[in-house]
This record gives sequence, structure tokens and C-alpha cells, in this order.
Amino acid sequence: MAGRIPQTFIDDLLARVNIIDVLDGRVQKLKRAGKNYSGLCPFHKEKTPSFSANQEKQFYYCFGCGAGGNALGFLMDYENISFPEAVEELAKTAGMEVPRDDSPQQREKDQQLKKLYELLEAASQYYEEQLRRNDNRTDAVNYLKSRGLSGQAAKAFSIGFAPSGWDNLLKHLGEGDPHKAKLLEEAGMLIHNEDRDSRYDRFRNRIMFPIRDQRGRTIAFGGRVLGDDKPKYLNSPETPTFHKSRELYGLYEARKHNSKLDRLIIVEGYMDVVGLAQYGIHYAVATLGTATTAQHLERLFKIVPEIIFCFDGDNAGREAAMRALKTAMPVIEDGKEARFLFLPDGEDPDSLVRQEGEIAFSERLGKAQPLSEFFFKSYSESADLDSMDGRARFSTEVLPAINAMRPSLLQQMMLDRICELTHLSLEQIQTTVNFHEAIAAPAPAQNTAPTTAAEPFDAPPAEYDYYPSDNNEYADFGSAQQEPYYEAQPQQGYKQGKQGKYKGGFKNGKFGDKPRPNLPSPKNTELSFAEKLISLLLHYPQLAGEHRFPDGLALAEDRDILLLIQLINYYKENPAATLGQLAVDWREDEKLSQTIIKLYEISTSLEIHSEADARLYLKDSQHGLELKALELEISSLQKKHQLDREEKLALANKFQQLHQLKNISKD
Repeated sequence: MAGRIPQTFIDDLLARVNIIDVLDGRVQKLKRAGKNYSGLCPFHKEKTPSFSANQEKQFYYCFGCGAGGNALGFLMDYENISFPEAVEELAKTAGMEVPRDDSPQQREKDQQLKKLYELLEAASQYYEEQLRRNDNRTDAVNYLKSRGLSGQAAKAFSIGFAPSGWDNLLKHLGEGDPHKAKLLEEAGMLIHNEDRDSRYDRFRNRIMFPIRDQRGRTIAFGGRVLGDDKPKYLNSPETPTFHKSRELYGLYEARKHNSKLDRLIIVEGYMDVVGLAQYGIHYAVATLGTATTAQHLERLFKIVPEIIFCFDGDNAGREAAMRALKTAMPVIEDGKEARFLFLPDGEDPDSLVRQEGEIAFSERLGKAQPLSEFFFKSYSESADLDSMDGRARFSTEVLPAINAMRPSLLQQMMLDRICELTHLSLEQIQTTVNFHEAIAAPAPAQNTAPTTAAEPFDAPPAEYDYYPSDNNEYADFGSAQQEPYYEAQPQQGYKQGKQGKYKGGFKNGKFGDKPRPNLPSPKNTELSFAEKLISLLLHYPQLAGEHRFPDGLALAEDRDILLLIQLINYYKENPAATLGQLAVDWREDEKLSQTIIKLYEISTSLEIHSEADARLYLKDSQHGLELKALELEISSLQKKHQLDREEKLALANKFQQLHQLKNISKD
């Protein structure tokens, strides 16, 4: 049914449905555990329950794989269906009929997207037919046979053939219909020659591999050239149906063959995926003209606990493996495993599995290097660990990468391994690395505006000199180098000053020298100051509307601060929004939703148990918020090459305010 589902209906539906009823029968061993329900997570294999659901908040979260959300999100992931389909399914259980936004604009948008899918499916069928019946298919058939591909394997992946010629597909699907031709162009199947105002087929004389989404719909194509034309492999461009940084070739087919996968292999080509499947290895996927992204890995780790990267053993393969390693490090967490397999020179997965068969290839997979082993082997090969200089250099290279990992047992064990290899304590290594990072940091931009005697505020007094540095009392609020929680290194949220005087935030129930006997000290030092405020607002959203957040924060480039502002604005516009509604409203940004879920769960370590404590925490945090806002405003003015009179007055005034605020924190 066309039309957008009104948000009011979604809110009403979630309010009527009990998430426990939705989970019952889908989550094994689901039973009450105090205020929550626990059970075995259906999204990854486990023996000990790590899946938790809260009936009051109508929310679920798995501490093993990170899956979380409301009843709609659960149905989408469990049943592998789209959001509208999940709404329809949930509405049936509640005896409700789903209304639709039938505005002309929405109907037109839905109809156009539907036609794109239909045309792409028709193109896939056309290419399959050409592989079977086209008079010039001989080269295509011979190529597939030379790669050892059977007719059954080609059919399973709907492999086809795009014959030579400029307009075969255009004539077959869009001839005489300008609107359909334009849709084919939008779907990436035609190229528009603006000089001649004509269109021609994008794919010509190529083996065609249809790319499918998780529902099995054809969304794009990859084509392997049969002659000497370039490029050898050609993919569809980005379209309304296809986003290459999110999609993976063969994932639909792998899940179709086995809905409860244990592992997935990431290979480099379409034929590798198809060839492995032909020999019984139905769990290979390939990226689509891009390196593996964090978005790819986040998606795959929701499906399986283990990912194996498979590369050629040459230099290019090693370089690709290093890129994959750097991508995987911030994503990996306890319960997940990434491993690396290097093939003999001159071999790829397709050729190797044909030579040695499924059993031998599977044995190779079992011997793939764990992430930690590959990491230390790669970095230690060029390091002289027998000398002090070599160990020092090794430490400064590897420690930032490990610090970028999510807090986990694996991270801690890798830190311990550094200490073993260098014969240094972790504190010694961290101090040295922090020192090198500090002296390597770029100098702050200074105001180079010309001065004249006629302007009384050309430059602020010396006592107001301001240079952002690591010694800033609230540097942990969100520096330009800081990453968000989901890919962050551990951050020390509360710091000691040079003389040991406490600066910023809470310590032992105090803010500065003012006692706060009823407010416990936050114990979580893995969250930044901004993330702690986000966590607080997720539990007490009503405080967003009654608390004043400085306008200057909007100048920040740090993602944690920008997320905080986004959350504040959301709750001000939706003061009655629940966490479930927030998850629905932000569902299109999967990474953002997962970040919110994790911050919500982890925020219990703040040990703030009442709205009164939360309000007090925000009140005392105001000092840090105002400092950060002033710093941002001053920095913004300093970056200008020339200031007018009003801006110079404003700059001097802000320096004075900053000076006063700093004096308050010292008192």
C-alpha cells in the first residue's frame, strides 16, 4: 500500500503493543529477571543469556552483540523485513489498520521507487535470458566454463550476459517511452550523453552479476568485461536503490541458504563468492568497488560473531589487509571475532577451492590469523624489539590503534601484550605517547587582523590570552580529536590540574570546593563529558526543555557535542518522546541509533538515581558547558582574518567572560 505511515499512528501502535508479547516465542528461554526479562539472543549464538528487555520502557538490548531497539526494530531484524512491513505485522497483532499519508508527493515518490525496483528486476531477467539464448553468448558461456562455473551456480546467483551494442537494454525496456528511459537512467542502467541528448546502455559485452538487498530485490549490477575494454569490472553508480558503502554482494544468497550463519568470509570479487558457493561454502560476501567499511562490519557483526577477511598473499593483498585491520579495530568488541586469511601467491578463493575442494579450503579458514595476532605480527615485523629505540617506536605506533578500540577484554589483553614486548608499564607507554601527540598537535590559529590606533579593542589585554590546549579544564568535553563512544579510545573524563588541584566536573561528591553530599561521583571514565550529558538526557529527557544550553556549543565540530545538541533540540520539539520513539525517529541512521542505545545502557554507571540528582548534575555541569561555548566562540572569531569593530568588542568581552569563569573554577 502506497503512502507514508503517520508518526502519530506509530506512536499509538508502540504504546498499545507489549514488547514482551512480541519477544515471546522468538527469544528462547525468555523469563523475568527482576524488573527486566532475559533470554538467549536470537541475533547471535550464545549459551548464556545476554539479551535483556524492559517492559516498562518497551525496549530491548543484547549485551553480547549490541542489538537493541523497540518492538518494530526487533521485528525488522528478526523477520528480515522492512519498516513498513514491521508496522503492518505489529498492527495485525494489535487489531489496528495502518493508515497512510496519501499526499500526491508521497504517492509519486513511492510509485517511482517501486518502478525502479521493477525495472531493475526486469533488467536482471533480460540479462539471464541473453545468457541462455543470445546468438553472441558463446564468449560469455566459455568464460564461465573456464572458471569452472556450473549452470546451477549461475542460476542460483541469476548471472546473465549484456550483449555488445549501445542500446540493447534501452530498446528492450524503454524504447518509445521517454519516462521509462529516464527511470532506467536513474536506476544506473543508462548513461545520458548531454551533447547529443541521447542515452545508451551502461553495461555492454559483460558478464552480469545482479546485486540484491536483504529482501532479495535487485538494486544494482556488477559487470565483468569479456574483451579488453576498461574497466575490467564495472559497478552501478549510487542510486536511490543502491548505496555501495552499505551493500555486500552475496549476503542475501548466504542468508537464504542458511538463516543461522556462524561466520562470513569477505572476499574481493563476485566470482569468488559464486565459486565458493558452488563448492559448498555458502557464506562468502564481497564489497562492491570499495574497501570494507565500518558500516559493512557493523552490519555483518549483527548477523554473525565471526568475520574472516580473505586476501591474496602479495603486497597488494597485505596492504588491503592492513586497511581492513584499521577499519575493524574500532568496531570489534567482546563476543565478536575478526580473522585474516592469506592465500598462496597467484591464487584467489575461486581458483583455490577448485583445486583443493571444500574440506581443504575450510581447513585454511580454521587456521586464519586472529586480529590480535595479525596486528602484532604486522607492526613488529619492521620494529627492532631488541633495542630500546625500536621498542619505543613500536609503542608509539601501536598504542593509538589499540586505544581506538571499544573497551573490551581483547583491548586489555592487547595492552598487556604491548607491555610484554616492550618491558615497559602501560603508564610509561601512555605517558610517552601522549607527550608525542601533544608536541605534534598543530598550533592554534591566531588572529592576524591588522590593528590601528583608532580602535580601542584591536587586541585583548595580555591577561586574556587564550590558546586552546590539553591543559584546559574541560578539554575532555569534546576536543577536535575525540571520537564518539562507538569507535572511541577510553577518555579520562575528569582530570587533575598541574598542582594536583581538582579541575572540572565532580570529585568525591564536590564541584570545585562546594560540597554536594547527596550526589555520588560518576565512576564511568570511559565516556566523555558530552556523552555523559547525553546519557543523562536519555534517562531524564524532560530536563532538556528546562535547562539552558549555551548557544556557542553549536560551533563545535566534535561529533559528541553535535549529537548532544541534536538530542537537546529533539527533546525540546518532542517533550513527551519516549526512548522507543527516539529509536524510531532516528532509525534511518543505524550507527546513530546504536550509539544512543549503548549510551543509554552504559549510563547506569553514572549512579544518578533520581530526577533531582540529574537536575543537580546538569546545574553543576553548566560551568563546563559555558567554558566550552566561550572557547568555541573565541576560536571562531580568531579564525577570521579581519574583524570589524563590533566583532573586536565581542572578542574582548568573551575573553573577559572566559577569564572570570576560569577564576571561578580556581576558587
